[in-house]
Formats: sequence, C-alpha cells, structure tokens
Amino acid sequence: MTDGPIVNEQPFTEEQKQYLQGFAAGAQLWKADRVPGGSPVGFASPSTPGTPPEPPTELPPPDFPEAIHRRAQDRFLAEGKKLVPEELEKRKKHPLDRWDDIKALAEQGAFPKGTEVFAWKFHGMFYVAPAQDSFMCRLRFYGGLVRSDQMRAVADLAERYGGGYADITTRANLQIREIRPENTANVLTGLLDAGIVNRGAGADNVRNITGSPTAGIDPQELYDVRPLCRELHYTILNHRELYGLPRKFNIAFDGGGAVSNLEDTNDIGFSAVRVAEGKGVPAGVYFRMSLGGITGHLDFARDTGLLLQPEECIPVALAVLRVFIEEGDRTDRKKARLKYVLDRMGIAAFTEAALKLVPFAPLRFPLDECEARGPVVKDGHIGVHPQRQDGLYYVGVVVPVGRMNAEGMREIARIAGRYGSGTIRLTVWQNLLISDISETDLPAVQSELSEAGFHWSASPVRRGLIACTGNGGCKFSASDTKGHALEIGAYLEDRVPLDQAVNIHLTGCPHSCAQHYIGDIGLLGTKVEVGDDMVEGYHLFVGGGYGDDQNLAREIQRGIPAEETPAVLEHLLLAYLEHRRDAEETFLEFTQRHSTEELSALFDARSPSLVTV
Repeated sequence: MTDGPIVNEQPFTEEQKQYLQGFAAGAQLWKADRVPGGSPVGFASPSTPGTPPEPPTELPPPDFPEAIHRRAQDRFLAEGKKLVPEELEKRKKHPLDRWDDIKALAEQGAFPKGTEVFAWKFHGMFYVAPAQDSFMCRLRFYGGLVRSDQMRAVADLAERYGGGYADITTRANLQIREIRPENTANVLTGLLDAGIVNRGAGADNVRNITGSPTAGIDPQELYDVRPLCRELHYTILNHRELYGLPRKFNIAFDGGGAVSNLEDTNDIGFSAVRVAEGKGVPAGVYFRMSLGGITGHLDFARDTGLLLQPEECIPVALAVLRVFIEEGDRTDRKKARLKYVLDRMGIAAFTEAALKLVPFAPLRFPLDECEARGPVVKDGHIGVHPQRQDGLYYVGVVVPVGRMNAEGMREIARIAGRYGSGTIRLTVWQNLLISDISETDLPAVQSELSEAGFHWSASPVRRGLIACTGNGGCKFSASDTKGHALEIGAYLEDRVPLDQAVNIHLTGCPHSCAQHYIGDIGLLGTKVEVGDDMVEGYHLFVGGGYGDDQNLAREIQRGIPAEETPAVLEHLLLAYLEHRRDAEETFLEFTQRHSTEELSALFDARSPSLVTV
C-alpha cells in the first residue's frame, strides 16, 4: 500500500454521478462534467426530493465547501424546528475562520463568551471554567504516533505556557492544561512549528484517528494500519466539508495485533480479518466495518456485513460521514451522535445510503466465516515485548493516570531517540510504548526509565487503571478521578494478591470519557449524601469487556463515598479470588456467571450467599 491518494479507476454509474456532483446548497445539482473522478472526497450531496427551502439571504455561493451542512440545517428550519445554539454558532461564522478572533482575545488576555467557547474547540482550545480558569489544548496525532522532537516541543509548550505537564487521553492523544488566555495563539503556533496540526481536535468534528499502538511491529498483526490512519488524518485536515458535523465522530483502525485500541467503541471501527481459501471470495486480508459505537450510550459498534479491501476503507468512511452530515440531528445535542441515526434508519438502510456514494461495490461476507484474529493481550501495553523485526523490542511504559510532567516528557523523548527509532506510541490505556529497541539496549532503557520516574512493569491493578480528567480540570466531573485512581492503585496493590490484570476505569460523569462500561470494574462519579454533607463518590459497575469479550458492565452498587471506595474494591476482588473456579478464570468470566444480586453480595468478601457454580 502506498501513502498516496486512493484512486479508484472504475467508471461511475449514473446514480453515482448524481451523488458525486459538487457541493450545492440545494438550489440545483452541478453538471456531470464537474464531478471529480475518483477523488476520495469527490462526493457531494444528493438533491433533496421536492422543492428546497429558500436559502437565507446571507447564504454564500452554492459551491462553498460547507454548503452540505447549511442545507442540512435548512431542512430542519423548513420543518419548523429550532437549531441548537451550537448549530447557530456554526451558521453565523465558520469556527475554522476564528483565527483573528483568537488573536484579538489573546492580546486582551480575555476568554471567549457564550457559544464562542464552542467555536474555540475547533482549534483544540477548551475553556474549562469553572474547574480551571484557563484553557486545555487538545492535540491531534494519528495512530497515537508521536516523534521525539514533537514530544520535546509539547514539553516546552506545556512548561512555558501551561501547567508544566500533559495528559495522555483515552484516545491515544495528548492534552496541555492550565493555559492562560494570553497564551492561546502562542500555543497554537508553537504546535504548528512542531508539525502538530490540531485543527478540529474538539467540538463537532472527526477526532484524532486511532490505530493499533503496535502497528507495523506486532508479530501477530494482519495489517499495518499506519498508512490508513495517516491518509485519513490528512484527508480530514484538508477538507472543510468534513468539519461542523452534527456531533463529534470517532474512527479507529485495528490491524489484528495483540494490543487493542477499542475500535468497537468508535462511530466507525475498521477491524482487519483474514479469509481463507475456498470461501467464495479471494483469500486474503480484509477489513470489517462496524458502525455506531458509543459505550457511554450503551452501544458497541455493529458489523455492517461488508468485507473491504484496505484501499476501500477511506472512501467508505468518507461516505459514511457524508450520510451522517445529511441525516444527523441538529436540534437535539443528546440525540445527534451516529448511533441515533442508525437507530432511526436501521444499519442496513444507512449502509446502503453510504454505498451509493462510492464508485465500487464492496464484498458482502458473513463475519463468522472470517478467521478468528489473534488474541488480545490485556496487559500487552505494559512491559518488554518482542517485535516482528528480529532482535528488536518495544517497551510499554506505565504513566500513572496518564499524566507526565515536562521533564518526564523530555526523558521519554531522549530515550526513544537514543535507543529506538525516535517513535513514541500513545495508547488508549493512557500509557505509551517506545519501539525499535535492540535487545542489547533493553537493560539501559529499563534503568533510565526508572531513573526518570517511569516504570516498565506494573501490578495487575495498575496495568489497567484508567481515569478521565476529573473535577480538577473538567466542569462536568463529579469527582477527582485521577486523584482517587492513584489512591485506589496504592491501596489495592498492597492488599489484593491478583495474578492477572483487572481493568479499573474511573469516569467523572455520564459522558464516560474513561469508558466505565467496558472496564472489569467501572466507577462513575457522583455526589453522595453523608450526614448533612454532599461528598464525592461513585456508582460501581462490574463485568465490562471489549473485543471478543464485548460486554457492558452492570451496576451493582450506588453512592459509595470516595474514601470508602478502595476498601469496597478490596472486598470485591478478594471475594473474586476466593470464589473463582480456578486460577484461569478471569474477573469478567466470574462476573458473567453470577447475577447482579449475587455480585452485590460480594461487598461482604466471605458472603455465605455466594456459592461457587
């Protein structure tokens, strides 16, 4: 596969020509000879049946890129519906055209107001008051890949203009926090100087493209997804019509390696599969496409039945985005994600609408006829692991709750540059990998990581301990998730002799940025009444999983004060160790064979009501 644009040389059908004619505001279709033949983003809106609504007087010319969004808004207005404030803000002035406004406010040392706060997110700048009276800047890396020089640049920017640290997110990304308003433009230009383009890193856009963190180095992977991540990343950056969606949109590529990137929790998840000889289609490696993952709304992505060649993935993804732009709700933010379009249209009808926008017919093939992928290693993102390249290894580095100070980032960059290829791989588990290390250099890498305050091994508790930003930096969070996660890790690893990893996910609000529904143990922040006071606490969920273990966790206890949570988890885990069938039974398997009532009884670690089945 090349890094160039994906071109399909098959001729368009007449129906495809109609769908591929330039972006129009609904007045009329473009002429067929203006259709760009074969460009991966060379599709445009189908005409809306019937007479389109009279466009507003301020409507720009019919061929402006974001006309596709304006027409979708107009359709709701023509039906007598009211657009949400965010849609009105996008309609007033495209958020990507706010650079002069950002500069002006920076010169004044002032924060944006009202819906301007939303517009600033298109540039990766989040005003996070009242949690912090400052900005958080979200960056944008494809496939979680960061060069050593870029890590040093982020460290310098965080130290000079922010709080002196950065957080690894659950989308294999970085955030700089505590940025004063006068420094917003300096941070954005500093990122561009380092080759980091974070356009569309927030708000109603396609977020950073995630990929397998061990892509290209994993001995068991089926396909190296880095070129696909890169191609889609740059396609999105360079097409304005892919901004201003009804809501945010997540896309992930899984190449079949040992470390998951949770592709089944994304709006679009591409998963590499192999088809053997004699199955009625050419044997080889393909991708399955799943749609509508959003575990905070209790849905995993659903398989579409398609079997895609690698070069077909990006055109189909763009077609899916196109239909979402047309069909997504712009009057209710709570119902604007792709899941709700699929619920209304049905996944089959939605998929058919998307396929009308591409000039090829993907294969259809039963999922159960594909060969099973290699196993996901639950803690494969921690420790020393051999690469597919002889004599080379990657080291998974533990970053407690994903936070690194500037000096730590510089040390990671130095070690990756000196002993590896200068490549740092962020993971959705809020840690990082340093790849391409020779066997002879492993002792030095391990020693220098320890000297820098990092670890390359961790207890079964800390291997899967994940926390969202928490109320120290997010106004939605009801609890200090990062602080409590560190307390839980320290408490449990000294008291519970676990012999296999148990993932614990702490999320501060129902937005579920830390995806509490897919953790072995999920903790959802809440306020708990204790006497006359309201204190921080959690609702407790158990039995979540992903991939082959896909399962949504069940709530078994509500309103646990934060200070009591470590002891509650201690009792739960000790009961698991005592009552599991054998040493091979995972926590997920254990929870799946017990009712919610039985699991609730585990608060008494030796409960007589719990009988091993």
